[in-house]
Amino acid sequence: MKEQVTIGIIQHAPVFLDTQKSLAKMEGLLKEAKELGAELVVFGESWLGGYPAWLDTSHDYARWDFPATKKVFAKMYQESVSIEGGVMEEIKKMVQANGLWVVLGMNEKVEQGPYNGTIFNSLLTLNPEGEILNHHRKLMPTYTEKLVYGLGDGKGLQSVKTPFGKLGGLICWEHWMPLARQAMHQVGEHIHVAVWPTVHATHQLASRNYAFEGRCFVIAVGQMLQAKDLPSELPLTPELAEHPEAWVMRGGSSIIAPDATYEMEPVFEREGILIHTLQNLARVLEERMTLDTSGHYNRYDVFEFEVSRKRK
Repeated sequence: MKEQVTIGIIQHAPVFLDTQKSLAKMEGLLKEAKELGAELVVFGESWLGGYPAWLDTSHDYARWDFPATKKVFAKMYQESVSIEGGVMEEIKKMVQANGLWVVLGMNEKVEQGPYNGTIFNSLLTLNPEGEILNHHRKLMPTYTEKLVYGLGDGKGLQSVKTPFGKLGGLICWEHWMPLARQAMHQVGEHIHVAVWPTVHATHQLASRNYAFEGRCFVIAVGQMLQAKDLPSELPLTPELAEHPEAWVMRGGSSIIAPDATYEMEPVFEREGILIHTLQNLARVLEERMTLDTSGHYNRYDVFEFEVSRKRK
């Protein structure tokens, strides 16, 4: 395992609900991250396609049979990405051209088969050759997300071997699911990517707890979105209409060490590529002398634990 790795956190907004413009932006961001020395680049939750933050800006948008919300959902589906489609091939070529490890949050659509019409909140891990090494679908959409996302499965509860150790990730409130956390601890992560809409105080708590419990580095990634970029089909609330530049998603990206201390303090309300080099990656092994929830600090003679890693 390498002694260090340089990480680039993409704390930039996508072009909301416009995949082609977001791809163009992504291409430029990957190139810039490469020039800044990044080896591992991470994008936030549902970055490609856009996180449906509009669901939580007004209770009106989540009510039954609301025409404007249905129009936005249809647009969200159209701008989501199929794993087998041409857009995915563009992404692979983009990653390969820059020779980076990439973790990408995206809205994934299914266009045929029993889940035809479903959108999944997905997290992809790609190697520098542009190959998808892990494809995780969020197990349980959170609260209003249930209106737009399908239930994922356990296939993506895996880690990926990299030159800088084993790399894994979870999405948002999966970090509050004890069994999902334990499933990931058992695949032996050295670096964990935690993607969120905004990494506010409670999400920082969950990310720091994950680092302490899993004895791994955690990259907590937040999204950026201003009120003016919410779907035009949905009228802004009076408060947001008065402040169209207000941040609906505020970032908060940070990097946390295996003892839950900050390697990089949270960065709020600032767009940019956040570059940080993790030194002494062997620290994850040092810290497991104290706590190893998948090893000497577990009681396999007392607890039995199984995970179904089948794709639905």
